[in-house]
Amino acid sequence: MKHVMTVSDMIRQTGIWLGMMVLLTGCAIKRPSRSVPIKVRFLDEYVVSPELKVDGLEIGGLSDLDFDGTYFYAVCDLPSTPAVFQFSMPLQGNQIDTVIFERGISIDGNSADFDHLFFDSEGLIYHPDKDIYTVSSEGSVKNGRDPFIAEVDSKGEVIDLYELPSHFDLGKKKGPRNNGVFEGLCDAFAGDGIWVATELPLKQDGKAPRVASTFSPVRFTHFDQENKRATRQFVYPLDRIRKFPLLPYGIKGVTAILEYGKDQFLVLERGFPAGYGKHGFRVLLYHADAGAADSTLDLHQLKGSKRDISVARKELVFDFNPDYS
Repeated sequence: MKHVMTVSDMIRQTGIWLGMMVLLTGCAIKRPSRSVPIKVRFLDEYVVSPELKVDGLEIGGLSDLDFDGTYFYAVCDLPSTPAVFQFSMPLQGNQIDTVIFERGISIDGNSADFDHLFFDSEGLIYHPDKDIYTVSSEGSVKNGRDPFIAEVDSKGEVIDLYELPSHFDLGKKKGPRNNGVFEGLCDAFAGDGIWVATELPLKQDGKAPRVASTFSPVRFTHFDQENKRATRQFVYPLDRIRKFPLLPYGIKGVTAILEYGKDQFLVLERGFPAGYGKHGFRVLLYHADAGAADSTLDLHQLKGSKRDISVARKELVFDFNPDYS
């Protein structure tokens, strides 16, 4: 199997670079808005050899991307081999010259305090000042394994966990959906913590996106990095699936986020209606403004809530599949 890394652009804002990595992505809607404050230009893509290894770890299952000014970092989402990869990506003009994997760090989740963790790692932040990583995992909801956000040191050992609000607790009719939990992860622009976003709505919040229009709210949650507790949360509305699945499966959700200014986010959404093969994947990049969004941290359930909730405003920035139909 080939592992495809697509870098849409690298955007520098106050010393922070964003490299958007697209792995089996998809989604759909309208033309990019002309009023959004950020413009994105597709740069290049690079295919990594399926036989490539570094430090004994096979390169594959790459998810999310971070950059410290010199190296890029990606996390492996394969539960059998959780790992962090460090690599460089020299450019020649507007093209990727090559991708050089410098280091592979196997994540050890077997210590006595953390042996209950199930790694399906999706989000990654590297903190060069502490030489540690923040990693988000979807767990395995169908098998009763909790999602989590962990801090991992440079040797791959789990050293701490974030405290999740109770609405993320597993349950038959509440909590996260299987394979639809913590995908988006980024540093807070203010430098006071992190933001994490679920891929799909919680069960008690609303329906997962369908072809028919639905209210499909996902929660963006801010955590203080020192005490590891949630301090703020708002709702981001997902769009519907835009192509009818030919087989009984379709998905649409948030896969990556970046806060580049106070309450200003770039959000990557992907969707896939089954039955179209590789032509079914769709990905779009949105700008989201959460400045006027209400806090939902104290709301256990959004669906049926009597409270009017202001959600984040969103506009399309970049369509990776402009000829999608």
